[in-house]
Amino acid sequence: GLAAAAQVPLRSLATIAAPWRFSGFPEEARSMLGRLWSQSKPTAEALGVLPMEALQSAFWSLDPSRTVSKFEAYGEMVPESPEARTFVTLEDWANDGPPVSEAAARELFEDFFANDLPGRGAWQVGGRTVDPGALPCPALNVVSTTDRIVPAASGTLAGERLDLSVGHVGMVVGSRAREALWEPLDRWLSRPGSS
Repeated sequence: GLAAAAQVPLRSLATIAAPWRFSGFPEEARSMLGRLWSQSKPTAEALGVLPMEALQSAFWSLDPSRTVSKFEAYGEMVPESPEARTFVTLEDWANDGPPVSEAAARELFEDFFANDLPGRGAWQVGGRTVDPGALPCPALNVVSTTDRIVPAASGTLAGERLDLSVGHVGMVVGSRAREALWEPLDRWLSRPGSS
Protein backbone atom coordinates (compact mmCIF):
# COMPACT_ATOMS: atom_id res chain seq x y z
CA GLY A 1 0.00 0.00 0.00
CA LEU A 2 2.70 2.51 0.96
CA ALA A 3 4.71 1.72 -2.16
CA ALA A 4 1.65 2.16 -4.39
CA ALA A 5 0.75 5.41 -2.65
CA ALA A 6 4.22 6.73 -3.44
CA GLN A 7 3.66 6.03 -7.15
CA VAL A 8 0.13 7.27 -7.80
CA PRO A 9 -1.97 10.07 -6.30
CA LEU A 10 -4.42 8.95 -3.62
CA ARG A 11 -7.02 10.82 -1.57
CA SER A 12 -5.98 8.91 1.57
CA LEU A 13 -4.25 5.75 2.71
CA ALA A 14 -5.11 3.45 5.61
CA THR A 15 -2.89 0.50 6.44
CA ILE A 16 -3.77 -2.30 8.85
CA ALA A 17 -0.98 -4.29 10.54
CA ALA A 18 1.45 -3.19 7.82
CA PRO A 19 5.08 -3.57 8.85
CA TRP A 20 7.49 -0.86 7.74
CA ARG A 21 10.39 -0.79 10.21
CA PHE A 22 11.50 -4.41 10.15
CA SER A 23 14.07 -3.71 12.85
CA GLY A 24 10.97 -3.42 15.07
CA PHE A 25 10.57 -7.19 14.94
CA PRO A 26 12.30 -9.11 17.75
CA GLU A 27 15.79 -10.23 16.75
CA GLU A 28 14.84 -13.84 17.51
CA ALA A 29 12.00 -13.66 14.97
CA ARG A 30 14.22 -12.07 12.32
CA SER A 31 16.87 -14.78 12.85
CA MET A 32 14.24 -17.51 12.61
CA LEU A 33 12.95 -16.00 9.36
CA GLY A 34 16.50 -15.86 8.01
CA ARG A 35 16.91 -19.59 8.72
CA LEU A 36 13.53 -20.30 7.13
CA TRP A 37 14.57 -18.46 3.97
CA SER A 38 17.93 -20.27 3.83
CA GLN A 39 16.09 -23.59 3.98
CA SER A 40 13.29 -22.58 1.59
CA LYS A 41 15.30 -20.60 -0.96
CA PRO A 42 16.38 -23.58 -3.12
CA THR A 43 12.77 -24.77 -3.35
CA ALA A 44 11.53 -21.26 -4.16
CA GLU A 45 14.17 -20.88 -6.87
CA ALA A 46 13.32 -24.28 -8.37
CA LEU A 47 9.55 -23.70 -8.32
CA GLY A 48 9.59 -19.96 -8.97
CA VAL A 49 7.35 -19.54 -5.91
CA LEU A 50 7.51 -19.94 -2.15
CA PRO A 51 4.67 -22.24 -1.05
CA MET A 52 2.26 -20.78 1.50
CA GLU A 53 3.08 -23.70 3.80
CA ALA A 54 6.59 -22.30 4.29
CA LEU A 55 5.16 -18.99 5.46
CA GLN A 56 2.64 -20.75 7.69
CA SER A 57 5.46 -22.59 9.44
CA ALA A 58 6.95 -19.18 10.28
CA PHE A 59 3.67 -18.00 11.81
CA TRP A 60 3.32 -21.22 13.83
CA SER A 61 6.87 -20.97 15.15
CA LEU A 62 6.24 -17.49 16.61
CA ASP A 63 4.31 -19.12 19.46
CA PRO A 64 4.28 -22.94 19.14
CA SER A 65 2.51 -23.52 22.46
CA ARG A 66 -0.32 -21.20 21.41
CA THR A 67 -0.65 -23.07 18.12
CA VAL A 68 -0.96 -26.37 19.97
CA SER A 69 -3.30 -24.99 22.64
CA LYS A 70 -5.78 -23.58 20.12
CA PHE A 71 -6.12 -27.01 18.49
CA GLU A 72 -6.45 -28.63 21.93
CA ALA A 73 -9.27 -26.19 22.66
CA TYR A 74 -10.88 -27.11 19.35
CA GLY A 75 -10.78 -30.76 20.41
CA GLU A 76 -12.92 -29.84 23.43
CA MET A 77 -15.56 -28.04 21.35
CA VAL A 78 -18.93 -29.55 20.56
CA PRO A 79 -18.77 -30.67 16.90
CA GLU A 80 -20.85 -28.50 14.58
CA SER A 81 -21.30 -25.85 17.27
CA PRO A 82 -21.07 -22.24 16.10
CA GLU A 83 -17.76 -21.95 17.98
CA ALA A 84 -16.33 -25.02 16.21
CA ARG A 85 -17.55 -23.87 12.78
CA THR A 86 -16.03 -20.42 13.37
CA PHE A 87 -12.71 -22.01 14.35
CA VAL A 88 -12.62 -24.19 11.22
CA THR A 89 -13.62 -21.30 8.95
CA LEU A 90 -10.91 -19.06 10.39
CA GLU A 91 -8.23 -21.77 10.20
CA ASP A 92 -9.19 -22.61 6.61
CA TRP A 93 -8.90 -18.93 5.69
CA ALA A 94 -5.60 -18.44 7.54
CA ASN A 95 -4.00 -21.52 6.00
CA ASP A 96 -5.21 -20.90 2.47
CA GLY A 97 -3.65 -18.60 -0.03
CA PRO A 98 -1.54 -18.58 -3.13
CA PRO A 99 2.20 -19.09 -3.07
CA VAL A 100 4.45 -16.03 -3.06
CA SER A 101 6.57 -15.43 -6.15
CA GLU A 102 10.26 -16.17 -5.66
CA ALA A 103 11.17 -12.54 -6.35
CA ALA A 104 8.68 -11.26 -3.75
CA ALA A 105 9.87 -13.83 -1.20
CA ARG A 106 13.51 -12.84 -1.81
CA GLU A 107 12.63 -9.17 -1.31
CA LEU A 108 10.63 -9.95 1.84
CA PHE A 109 13.31 -12.04 3.52
CA GLU A 110 16.48 -10.38 2.25
CA ASP A 111 15.60 -6.71 1.69
CA PHE A 112 12.99 -6.32 4.42
CA PHE A 113 13.67 -8.70 7.30
CA ALA A 114 17.44 -9.05 6.91
CA ASN A 115 18.34 -5.51 5.82
CA ASP A 116 15.29 -3.38 6.79
CA LEU A 117 15.46 -1.32 3.59
CA PRO A 118 12.04 0.30 4.20
CA GLY A 119 12.84 1.27 7.79
CA ARG A 120 16.25 2.65 6.80
CA GLY A 121 14.72 4.76 4.01
CA ALA A 122 16.50 2.75 1.33
CA TRP A 123 13.65 0.80 -0.33
CA GLN A 124 12.96 1.80 -3.91
CA VAL A 125 10.06 0.95 -6.18
CA GLY A 126 10.00 2.11 -9.78
CA GLY A 127 13.33 3.88 -9.25
CA ARG A 128 11.91 6.05 -6.45
CA THR A 129 12.58 5.76 -2.73
CA VAL A 130 9.40 5.01 -0.82
CA ASP A 131 9.03 7.52 2.03
CA PRO A 132 5.77 7.31 4.02
CA GLY A 133 6.49 10.73 5.53
CA ALA A 134 6.44 12.32 2.08
CA LEU A 135 3.00 11.07 1.06
CA PRO A 136 0.86 14.00 -0.11
CA CYS A 137 -2.31 12.48 1.34
CA PRO A 138 -3.67 11.80 4.83
CA ALA A 139 -2.46 8.44 6.17
CA LEU A 140 -3.67 6.20 8.98
CA ASN A 141 -1.54 3.37 10.36
CA VAL A 142 -3.57 0.83 12.36
CA VAL A 143 -1.45 -1.35 14.64
CA SER A 144 -2.14 -3.88 17.36
CA THR A 145 -0.22 -3.56 20.60
CA THR A 146 -0.66 -7.32 21.17
CA ASP A 147 0.13 -8.55 17.64
CA ARG A 148 2.67 -11.40 17.57
CA ILE A 149 2.82 -11.48 13.76
CA VAL A 150 3.31 -7.75 13.06
CA PRO A 151 4.59 -6.02 16.20
CA ALA A 152 3.44 -2.45 16.82
CA ALA A 153 7.10 -1.38 16.84
CA SER A 154 7.35 -2.27 13.15
CA GLY A 155 4.72 0.21 11.98
CA THR A 156 5.53 3.40 10.14
CA LEU A 157 5.78 6.59 12.16
CA ALA A 158 4.23 8.67 9.36
CA GLY A 159 0.64 9.86 9.47
CA GLU A 160 -1.88 9.18 12.20
CA ARG A 161 -1.81 6.01 14.25
CA LEU A 162 -4.60 3.93 15.76
CA ASP A 163 -3.40 1.53 18.47
CA LEU A 164 -5.62 -1.47 19.19
CA SER A 165 -5.21 -4.03 21.96
CA VAL A 166 -6.48 -6.99 19.95
CA GLY A 167 -4.47 -9.56 18.02
CA HIS A 168 -3.46 -9.66 14.37
CA VAL A 169 -6.52 -11.53 13.13
CA GLY A 170 -8.81 -10.49 15.98
CA MET A 171 -8.60 -6.84 15.03
CA VAL A 172 -10.13 -7.63 11.65
CA VAL A 173 -12.62 -10.42 12.36
CA GLY A 174 -12.82 -10.78 16.16
CA SER A 175 -15.82 -10.08 18.36
CA ARG A 176 -14.51 -6.54 19.06
CA ALA A 177 -13.46 -5.80 15.46
CA ARG A 178 -16.47 -3.63 14.63
CA GLU A 179 -15.99 -1.24 17.57
CA ALA A 180 -12.19 -1.41 17.71
CA LEU A 181 -11.29 -1.18 14.01
CA TRP A 182 -14.12 -0.87 11.52
CA GLU A 183 -16.11 1.96 13.12
CA PRO A 184 -13.03 4.16 13.82
CA LEU A 185 -11.77 3.42 10.30
CA ASP A 186 -15.14 4.39 8.84
CA ARG A 187 -15.07 7.66 10.80
CA TRP A 188 -11.51 8.38 9.65
CA LEU A 189 -12.31 7.67 5.99
CA SER A 190 -15.46 9.81 6.23
CA ARG A 191 -13.61 12.91 7.45
CA PRO A 192 -13.20 15.72 4.94
CA GLY A 193 -9.87 15.33 3.17
CA SER A 194 -9.60 11.58 3.93
CA SER A 195 -11.70 10.23 1.12
